Amino acid sequence: MALGRLLHITVDAVLVSAVLAGIKRSTGLGVASEKIESKDLRDAVDKYLNVGEWVVDKSILYMSSSGYFERRR
Repeated sequence: MALGRLLHITVDAVLVSAVLAGIKRSTGLGVASEKIESKDLRDAVDKYLNVGEWVVDKSILYMSSSGYFERRR
């Protein structure tokens, strides 16, 4: 597999994880990873979902310090 294709798939996976994190924060709905029987797979899913949480956290930090974004309520 070409490096560019692998990078593209990786970025897509991170974006999906970030979307899931955003959905969890805005609705409370999240992946029920505790229902996954395999401990190794459950741990991998939890690590994957944590990447999305990290991306959302860093995005919020950047956006809150940027003049291009404003908070509306």
